[in-house]
Amino acid sequence: MSEKQLSGEVYYPKQHVLDHANAKCQTLYDFAQKDYQGFWAKEAENLHWFTKWNKVLDDSNKPFYKWFVGGKTNIAYNCLDAHTQTFRRNKLALIWEGEKGESHSYSYFALRRETCRFANVLKSLGVKKGDRVTLYMGRIPELMIGMLACARIGAIHSVVYGGFSVEALHERLEDSQSKVLIVADGAYQRGKIVPLKQIADEALQRAASVESVLVVKRTGEPINMEAGRDMWYHELMVLPIAGNTCSIEEMDAEDPLFMLYTSGTTGKPKAILHTHGGYMVGTYTTLKYVFDIHEDDRFWCAADPGWITGHSYIVYGPLLNGATSFMYEGAPTHPYPNRWWQMIEKYGINILYTAPTAIRGLMRFGDAWPNRHDLSSLRLLGSVGEPINPEAWRWYYKTIGKEKCPIMDTWWQTETGMFMISPMPCVPLKPGSGTKPFPGLEMDIVDEEGKSVKPNEEGFLVIKTPWPAMLRTIWNDPDRYVNQYWSKYPGMYLTGDSARKDEDGYYWIIGRVDDVIKVSGYRLGTAEIESALVSHPSVAEAAAIGLPHDIKGNAIHCFVILKAGFTKSDKLIEELRQHVGHEVGPIAKPELIEIVESLPKTRSGKIMRRVLKARALGLDPGNLSTLEE
Repeated sequence: MSEKQLSGEVYYPKQHVLDHANAKCQTLYDFAQKDYQGFWAKEAENLHWFTKWNKVLDDSNKPFYKWFVGGKTNIAYNCLDAHTQTFRRNKLALIWEGEKGESHSYSYFALRRETCRFANVLKSLGVKKGDRVTLYMGRIPELMIGMLACARIGAIHSVVYGGFSVEALHERLEDSQSKVLIVADGAYQRGKIVPLKQIADEALQRAASVESVLVVKRTGEPINMEAGRDMWYHELMVLPIAGNTCSIEEMDAEDPLFMLYTSGTTGKPKAILHTHGGYMVGTYTTLKYVFDIHEDDRFWCAADPGWITGHSYIVYGPLLNGATSFMYEGAPTHPYPNRWWQMIEKYGINILYTAPTAIRGLMRFGDAWPNRHDLSSLRLLGSVGEPINPEAWRWYYKTIGKEKCPIMDTWWQTETGMFMISPMPCVPLKPGSGTKPFPGLEMDIVDEEGKSVKPNEEGFLVIKTPWPAMLRTIWNDPDRYVNQYWSKYPGMYLTGDSARKDEDGYYWIIGRVDDVIKVSGYRLGTAEIESALVSHPSVAEAAAIGLPHDIKGNAIHCFVILKAGFTKSDKLIEELRQHVGHEVGPIAKPELIEIVESLPKTRSGKIMRRVLKARALGLDPGNLSTLEE
């Protein structure tokens, strides 16, 4: 990162941030650019391998790349055993707080013990290397323990978000042909109980492959327990079969670790497959440098393990780095809008990593709630899941970070497994931009023909070099893997996002390619229109879609959630239309603005614009299994 002055609104790193940073930026970028395979190999050497690899990257069968070929490892060993043999043995690995206020913590030693006990339970049920195990519960420690236990014995875990519908769970059980389902009796969410076991029972009526169901008691509500199939987790965990030690399965670097179904904003969900070796190196390295992980940090990724951010940066990334990870069960505003700020103060959280949708939701309640808490422990902030609009970025930076915490705005996907575009603390920041690709990655923005576009021109975001944590395939559908990601531009991975790159080489994600509206020949990003709306003092959240128009081709229709204290009126709606015209240009003025109470979102907080579009046109909205509500 050069010292030259950058254009636009720029926040340069402060000296206390630079003094603390793990990485000297330029050195890291230069080394990775010169020898990206050497860069990843050097990071891999920081982890434990039973047998070292004989080749860093095998690209002989593109796009089915292989990393650390011949290497034998196990990600669970690196997450737990490697630390229990060091001074970290009694260090806290996980601090958990329930929505009702109870809390538990696990040292690395205790987390390894619980993982071994559960791994033994799974083995006693006949689970072996390569078998699939589905986990369906809320944000509770047993979810992390279950994932690590699967990894330990070489089983492939498939985490399904706690709260998905019967059909969604059934579809995933059927597709994965899971042998075991681990489910909680229920989950607490906003003071209510989500009846997970009841949902699972309905799904299991049609899921022939499931032989055993392990039930974690969370709520204590009465549930159905089917004899011969359903067993209580807590009862099995105290039996003699659940010994405190469990031998580790030596896994080939390319052996599958987990499958995870993507949010399906454009149709039927697909199972993305990740492996032990490359995924481990990618998540370990990116978390270490982007969030500048130090020995005394308490890292809170406020996502859910049911989507990739939770896999990579609640479970695996922090544990690989020997960090202390914080997990909270409930909603950000329950029972009051200060719940998050209260916990940051209570536990001395140093790093908060969350989604723009949560930031905007909390911003809606104003500054008074966070200002009544001591947030001085915070050192870094992060954003994930969608482009963060500059207005929310500034509020997050000033009100939560008190202008001393850089914001690591990360772009990546379920498919990439790890951060792809992201700053490090030593990189100058521009609100709304994820800055540049992580060291060792080559990315670009191209036109329809695959040629690089000029600065500030919009195009398709592509990845030009393979990376360790990349998806290996779509489970049971290698043809779809090739067609969806590699066929449009041979040799380049198509992300499905549109973006632009400014004159300083900073990337600005505009949105999904299907989230671009063409009005009178002009391409307008939904994120751009939504950003303009949210910059108005009355708007908390917004969604924009394009609907067919006889003259313009498409007209812009918007859906808006107002902040507390504002009420719907024709005057306000017209003011919002003019505001968008002023911020983006007259061409972007919405044809219609509808004031709503909520927006359809995926579990990862992404607005499902196709659902809004289908509803507006009176069409079938398609697969709704990934809706938040």
